[in-house]
Amino acid sequence: MMELSTMKAGFSSLEVAESLLKHWEHDEGTLRFWRASSNFVCAFERKGIRFFLRFSFEDENTLEQIKEELDFMEYLKKNSFPCVSPILSLNNNFIETVETSDGGYFGVVFSAANGTQLDEEEDLLDSQLEQWGRSLATLHNLSMNYEIKNKKRKSWQDTLLFIKNVLNHHPLENEAKKEYHTISHWLHSLLVSKNTYGLIHYDFQLDNLFYDAKDVTFEIIDFDDSMYHWFAQDVVTALTDELESEQPASKKRINAFLKGYRTKKELSEEDIDLFPMFLRFSKLYQFARLLRSMESSTGEDDPAWLGNLRGKLISKVDEIRKCFRESEI
Repeated sequence: MMELSTMKAGFSSLEVAESLLKHWEHDEGTLRFWRASSNFVCAFERKGIRFFLRFSFEDENTLEQIKEELDFMEYLKKNSFPCVSPILSLNNNFIETVETSDGGYFGVVFSAANGTQLDEEEDLLDSQLEQWGRSLATLHNLSMNYEIKNKKRKSWQDTLLFIKNVLNHHPLENEAKKEYHTISHWLHSLLVSKNTYGLIHYDFQLDNLFYDAKDVTFEIIDFDDSMYHWFAQDVVTALTDELESEQPASKKRINAFLKGYRTKKELSEEDIDLFPMFLRFSKLYQFARLLRSMESSTGEDDPAWLGNLRGKLISKVDEIRKCFRESEI
C-alpha cells in the first residue's frame, strides 16, 4: 500500500501517467485510471488492444527492484510459464522515468492477461483449485533454478528491516514490536535450501490470476511484491483467506490446492506445520505497510473516497492488533 498522500496526489490528475505514456505507442484518448495500491495502474489501448501502464513514486520503489522483477518475469516467460509481458517503449526501454516537482516516477507497460478472473466468493471447481496449486508449484520449480549474478531483489530480511523502521516511528505499538521480535527470531532459525527457498511471487491470490477455461491454465500478473523467501510462505499468502476461515468448505479448498501443488513439487507435513507462523509474518508485514501508508497524511481536505479508504485501513489495523494480542495468549 502506497502512502495515502501519494495516492491523493496521483488521483488528482492524469499528468504523470500522460507524461509516461508518451514513451509508448498508444491510441489517443484511451488512458484511464484502473486501480491504485502499492502502484498506480492505468489502462490504455494501442490499435484497439488493451495494455496497462503501471507507475510508482521513487519513494515507493527503486529502479533496481523493478529491473529485477522484470528479469524474473522474462526468465519465467522463456521457460513457458504463463505471465504477462513487459512492453518495450519507443526508446527501446522496459522502464521509463519522468521527473515532477514532487520527485521521480518509474513507469512500465504490460500486456493484458488472457482469461478471466475467478471470484473467491464463488464455489471453485476442484480442477481450478488444483490448477491454482500446480501453477504456484511450477513457479517455485522455476525459481529453484533462477540464477543471477547479483541478487538485488528484496528478501525477507529487507522486509523485516522495513517493518522495524516503521514500528520505530510508532513507539506505542508494543504488541506489534513483540510480534516483530518473535517472528524475526523464528525466521532466522529456519534452514535455507534450494528446494525450500527462492524468489517467490508473494501475492499469488486469485485477483492476480486469470483463468483460461479452454487450456485449464492461469496467467499471472503483478510480481511487484516478489521477494526471496521460503516457498511455503507463498503457499500461505495465496491461501490466506482460506487459512483464516473457519468454514468447512475452506478446508476442502485448501486440500484441493495442496493436492495440485504436490503434483509438481514436494510439500512436506513439516512445511505445513510452519503455515501458522508464516501467516503471522504476513499479518505483521501488512500491519507495517498500512501504518506507513497513513504516516504522511493528516486526513485534512481529503476527498470522500480517500476518507472512506482511511477508515477501512484504520479498521484493518485494529483487527490485526487484536491478532497480535491473541498470539501472546
